Amino acid sequence: MQTKTINIPENFILGAAVSAWQTEGWSGKKDHQDSFLDLWYKNDKYVWHKGYGPAVATDFKNRYKEDIGYMKEIGLTHFRTSINWSRFLTDYEEGVVDEEYAAYIDDMINELLRNGVEPMICLEHYELPAALFEKYGGWGSKHVVELFSTYAKKVFERYGDRVKHWFTFNEPIVIQTRVYLDALRYPYEQNTKKWMQWNHHKVLATAKAVQLFKEMDLKEKYGAKIGVILNPEVTYARSSAPHDQEAARMYDLFFNRIFLDPSIKGEYPQELFDLMSKHDITFEYSKEELQIIKENTVEYVGLNLYYPHRIQARTTGWNEAMPFHPEFYYAKFDLPGKKMNPYRGWEIYPKIMFDMAMRMKNEYGNIEWFIAENGMGVENEYRFKNDEGIIQDDYRIEFIAEHLKWLIKAVEEGANCTGYMLWAFSDNVSPMNAFKNRYGLVEIDLENNRNRNLKKSAYWYKQIIENKSFLAEDEDIVK
Repeated sequence: MQTKTINIPENFILGAAVSAWQTEGWSGKKDHQDSFLDLWYKNDKYVWHKGYGPAVATDFKNRYKEDIGYMKEIGLTHFRTSINWSRFLTDYEEGVVDEEYAAYIDDMINELLRNGVEPMICLEHYELPAALFEKYGGWGSKHVVELFSTYAKKVFERYGDRVKHWFTFNEPIVIQTRVYLDALRYPYEQNTKKWMQWNHHKVLATAKAVQLFKEMDLKEKYGAKIGVILNPEVTYARSSAPHDQEAARMYDLFFNRIFLDPSIKGEYPQELFDLMSKHDITFEYSKEELQIIKENTVEYVGLNLYYPHRIQARTTGWNEAMPFHPEFYYAKFDLPGKKMNPYRGWEIYPKIMFDMAMRMKNEYGNIEWFIAENGMGVENEYRFKNDEGIIQDDYRIEFIAEHLKWLIKAVEEGANCTGYMLWAFSDNVSPMNAFKNRYGLVEIDLENNRNRNLKKSAYWYKQIIENKSFLAEDEDIVK
């Protein structure tokens, strides 16, 4: 392979991410502090790979000092995780803080800062309290939106003086899409109107958190910023034909613009209201709620990009007995010859970084943004260990280099992208896949007390952070 040197801009963030529920474990958790993910795991453990789940996870809560030591060794400039809402409070209605859990978060943040790693904190990464899901229907309830504001205020009061990067949600569309749109997860209810209501309430909850953030003057006092982490599905039509283009546009409207537009531009697309009315799935809202969304857009966004979504026009009829689903307007397209990650079943197409960057530049006012997640999950990585016991994950190095190359190209062409966060810092638990697909720079050895070992990619990442450059395949070479 012929390569070229890619130079990384000064002050470009190079970090890594995890979340609370995927790493912390249940150590110290009270019986009533389950999250929605905990509830699902307890009810359906058999669908989680080999029974692993959030119960122990990587035991980060007990081993965070060890892990932060590895972050320092790698040279991460930033580390993103979440605070577990279900555990931060003992009373969600009154906002009573669990002092034991809060003290752990306090020390974890301080330990990061002592080691030169900037904390990036997300308020909700699938950690809706199970009690609020069971009592109020979760994000279907406007009362839960208010309780989220109560929780956010308590968090800002505790850590607002030290954390400069805040995010309301990670991938706010995902849970309700899996639960209410596709009925793939507990409690397996297909209800498109609920899906829409959850979407709207998460948009509203973000705006209310931004409003609170401004009222508390956290930017003026401490130089902090607040945003949201979205997972736009970079969408490509099968062909240039109008019917395929229209199918891709509809997919983009329902899955991408539904969060991108209100979060950044302050309003939903009018066409979305028209389609919700047409299919009787309009969420309950008020003019006052839309005004709050309009007046409280985010300062920046994190984007999780993993693989492209290819769309074509439907070639079959719609079953009218089914509730409305956006698939009414499109079908998935399987591109022949595509490069695949066979373990995860995801196409590898690094140019999504450039294409999404140009969209942010041209359609969303070139708002500040960064890659909040990108990475490659691989099964049975232990088979790639060398004689020293280090996993030789050259496939991950190639994956990161190619995606980072396209991202830097976008920056050179004017995209306001300020960083790249790898998913993930360490192997961790994913929904259902658990530890099946490994993503980390750091191996979690399940057979040996969850011991930590740096992978080859960790040493490579350390080098590019130090050198601010790396080698990647030269796109101009033809064979």
